Amino acid sequence: MSQTTFSIRMDADIKRQLDDFCARVGMNTSVAVNMFARAVLRENRLPFDVTAESDPFFCDSNLAHLRRGIAALNAGNGVEHDIIEVSE
Repeated sequence: MSQTTFSIRMDADIKRQLDDFCARVGMNTSVAVNMFARAVLRENRLPFDVTAESDPFFCDSNLAHLRRGIAALNAGNGVEHDIIEVSE
């Protein structure tokens, strides 16, 4: 199989972290990028989920609940709770 050069732009700190990770798992960054490309082609998709809201904490229903709680606190309707220490 013939080889070609593939050049991308990346944040220098991200590249350093990626290089360090790859070295820790016994490969170089070129091998990791090739693994990614093969996974994309094999699965015919990105091998991970891409979403606008990856953290369920920020879903609409939870944000609405938080806003209601903040409004209640601002209106003086908050309830103070004691901190409970839990031991194992």
